[in-house]
Amino acid sequence: MSLSVTTEKASMPVAYRLYLPQSWIEDRKRRKKTGVPDWIQFQTKPEIALDQIRRAGKRGIPQGVVLADAGYGTDTDFRTELTKLELTYVVGIQSVTTVWKPGEGPKPAPARKADTGRPRKLLQRGAKNQPVSVKELALSLPAEAWKKVTWRQGVKEKLQSRFAAMRVRPAHRDYWRSEPHPEEWLLIEWPAGETEPTKYWLSTLPANPALMDLVHLAKHRWIIERDYQELKQELGLGHYEGRGWRGFHHLIHRDASRPMDSWWPNGVVFPPQPKSAILDYQRPSRRHTSGHVVRRVRPERHNPRSITTLRMVLARHLVGGIAHCPFCGRPADPRRQCAAVPAQVAAKEWTLGEAAERMELSQTPPAERVA
Repeated sequence: MSLSVTTEKASMPVAYRLYLPQSWIEDRKRRKKTGVPDWIQFQTKPEIALDQIRRAGKRGIPQGVVLADAGYGTDTDFRTELTKLELTYVVGIQSVTTVWKPGEGPKPAPARKADTGRPRKLLQRGAKNQPVSVKELALSLPAEAWKKVTWRQGVKEKLQSRFAAMRVRPAHRDYWRSEPHPEEWLLIEWPAGETEPTKYWLSTLPANPALMDLVHLAKHRWIIERDYQELKQELGLGHYEGRGWRGFHHLIHRDASRPMDSWWPNGVVFPPQPKSAILDYQRPSRRHTSGHVVRRVRPERHNPRSITTLRMVLARHLVGGIAHCPFCGRPADPRRQCAAVPAQVAAKEWTLGEAAERMELSQTPPAERVA
């Protein structure tokens, strides 16, 4: 599980935690073998997420709109706690989540006929006054309620779909409440060609946002999905087969958090800055690190902020700080290029592993090297 802060074009993980099911927590032998700390107790994923959000607030990380998928948004306690923390959210929900139709709600408790006894407080539902699932509500909407919205440019074409938004009241167990749930936005996506709606969100954004803004925030989680894909492919998270609690968290914090914070190509962009500060990628100029020239970074693939580019930046910084030429063993001279440099290095095609090997080799005097 992770918590990330994002801008329009970049994201930064600020918390990681390995989720353990209750069967693991209760198995002492397994905990001891894998090094799970004694203070780790069972928590549901929404509970872990709330702890991460609270800690992020205490650390002074700028707050924004909380985005989460249906695994978290369906949990009413999770949404309620976010509201108590004074955080707005746009979270996914399941199609079976129940809400009251626009303009409807539970009835107030009726007064007692006699003057004896405590007054009634719990809300009431009648035979003709029942909530509906968000799927039922979506299927009952007229055709004019659906609007086509384009939210961003994809790899090949603009991404667009049909959406409908309305103000509703969640109905989860409100018969145990004395006051109804406050109104929220219900956002529904029904792509053209599909037989039924595919996605649903609840949001506590103000009562008058544009539909485009609501859709843009709901769809902004794609940047986190992209980051997870790059973590699995570029940094080996998908192939990690460790057997310990400490090793997993060490891998995550070393390979994901620290390099991204320290070696971002265009300077550290976190905490999030205004859009104008990060709209365009600026190619870094020639700089000096430890007296050595650092070559410009060539953007990789279609994304200049990709993990591949990040690794290239890190490799060149490492090479720029070595004391000897990794090929001829002479003291490094930033004013000339060694004739022994292979063609692939001159073409700036070093990988991170190759750079690290050459840096280690360059620290050993030529006379002590073993062929």
